Amino acid sequence: MPSRRQLLTTGVLSGAAMLIPAPASAARAAAAAMAAGKLDASRIHKYKTRLPIPAAMPAVSTKGKADRYAVEVRQFRQQILPPGMPQTTVWGYGSAAHPKTFGYPARTIEARTDRPVEVTWINGLIDARGRARPHLLPVDPTLHWANPAGGVAHRDMPADFAKTPPRYTGPVPIVTHVHGAHAAEEADGYPTAWYLPDAPMPRGFATTGSDYADMREKAEGYGPRWKPGQAVFRYDNDQSPGTLWYHDHALGLTRLNVYAGPVGFYLIRGGEQDLPEGTLPGPAPGPDDPDGTHHYEIPLVIQDRSFRTDGSLYYPDSRSLFHDAFAGPYVPASDIAPIWNPAYLGDAIVVNGRTWPQLAVEPRRYRFRLLNGSNSRSLILKIAASATAPRPASAAVPFWQIGSDGGWLREPVRLEQLLLGPGERADVVVDLTGLAEGAELFVINEAPDVPYAAGVLGTDYQPANIATTGQVMKLLVVPLRGTDTSVPPEHLTLPAAPKLPDSAASWRVLLDELPSAALTGVNHRVATLGTVAPDRTQTPLRWHDAPTEKPVLGRSETWEILNFTDHSHTVHLHQVQFEVVSRQPFGIPPKPRPAESWESGRKDTVLAHSGEVTRVKAVFDRPGRYVWHCHMLEHEDNEMMRPIQVA
Repeated sequence: MPSRRQLLTTGVLSGAAMLIPAPASAARAAAAAMAAGKLDASRIHKYKTRLPIPAAMPAVSTKGKADRYAVEVRQFRQQILPPGMPQTTVWGYGSAAHPKTFGYPARTIEARTDRPVEVTWINGLIDARGRARPHLLPVDPTLHWANPAGGVAHRDMPADFAKTPPRYTGPVPIVTHVHGAHAAEEADGYPTAWYLPDAPMPRGFATTGSDYADMREKAEGYGPRWKPGQAVFRYDNDQSPGTLWYHDHALGLTRLNVYAGPVGFYLIRGGEQDLPEGTLPGPAPGPDDPDGTHHYEIPLVIQDRSFRTDGSLYYPDSRSLFHDAFAGPYVPASDIAPIWNPAYLGDAIVVNGRTWPQLAVEPRRYRFRLLNGSNSRSLILKIAASATAPRPASAAVPFWQIGSDGGWLREPVRLEQLLLGPGERADVVVDLTGLAEGAELFVINEAPDVPYAAGVLGTDYQPANIATTGQVMKLLVVPLRGTDTSVPPEHLTLPAAPKLPDSAASWRVLLDELPSAALTGVNHRVATLGTVAPDRTQTPLRWHDAPTEKPVLGRSETWEILNFTDHSHTVHLHQVQFEVVSRQPFGIPPKPRPAESWESGRKDTVLAHSGEVTRVKAVFDRPGRYVWHCHMLEHEDNEMMRPIQVA
């Protein structure tokens, strides 16, 4: 991979700036954060809490032609830090009729191939007196965002300000997206189809997004009526078994809404493309498992978070806390947003809603469904014999990856380490057979504490802090309770999806980050997508610009994603599960590199590396409006998202 100096020399970065902090500015930002009450993550004791395993979400009904759920977002307190430390106020999904089901992360929605699921998604962000709650985190009202305060005429657009505004403290929009679902446009969680809770609102506020009414009309044409503060989405599940997840997708708020807690797995099973029951480790968690049930398929949501000393979530409330420590002037005296940060990587690792938990494991095989649910942090996971071994550490036990975002790989892949960008998933088998009782293993993270940029550990980037973000969770071996009848992963034959047809057309798109147009030397004004013409002319575009990517219904098409920034981005296409074709450095004659071995299955999110063109092949077979975007959520929320119009 070319060095940054080579990229700058050839001009391919087109003004993008480094996210790696200068020592002085990083120190100033860290000192300011500590002064604001941020908890030093090194003071959080590790491996004092048992790993929670999310149960399955209870359904309202499983009769008739669809499984029906009523899933609400609420605010509550949860013990995320170890016992003895304060609880944390978070948001999370739960079954509306079952108060004890609410949690961060949420319970898993278990779906079956070709069996529809209908979910009533409810915005329950109201207090005990029925009033709408404000956000837990600092909302920047100068972004291109949902903007309920703008009223019907000015929702879903930036507002004009005579002076730099404070954070928005009004009611919170939500709209849920099942990430990876082959859904109709009205059920996809379109960013401008948000809605506020059913509660008294300030005068003049818009209670729904600009596309809510249109999506409601389409959905009510074949389903139940939508009530205020709700949306009813139908998922046909006409796709292969896979590891999907659900989270909020409101315009300009996704980074904050997801960070506050509402995330959960959506797993699809069954059909001709699934493995016979008993082939893989199980059982998975059910909705009403009795105490003491032992699970050998375990969902793992890995995220980075920061906390204040009172236990509350910490998230920067000023651009001055970013690595460049820029202290203004802000909008409207310049074009730099006052609160938004170009990226945020927390200093504590949270797994299934607990900091650095411990999991008791038997000497047998386990199936882990892994999700990197972080806002901007990539993960390089490894199972090591020591949590603090010098990096790179030796792998004590390999991962056998059998699936990725949208289903099975072509064949099992043995990996010493597992790379996951934000939003990516991996379905793995870990074989602990033969380990002695009392043995300890540690899941560690060797990715950097800045946005990932590929390369070689120790040469191109430094590993995460060994004392904090370089550790993930502990595995403690306990006695075997029974016979493991699952098939060893190296002997599995996987029912992978058929190859997509040859591509008949292509879309050539870009990723870039633009500096201030008003201030000299100030970078990271916005993160943008856009187009690259055959003559290499680059056109950065914003969310409000007309769609430029218009896939033809049912046609196999290649997306060429050119990354002009200095770090990797995860790119997510809605509606489809695509094939990763190749990667190729800019301007270098050698043949493109084929997809990585762990990318041989269908995916919906791909790591696009700096200075390279990443090619994926997709078939859009549902008409309507969708989106594609960077899944580094800070980027998505400030213009790195574009509409797709499937013709």
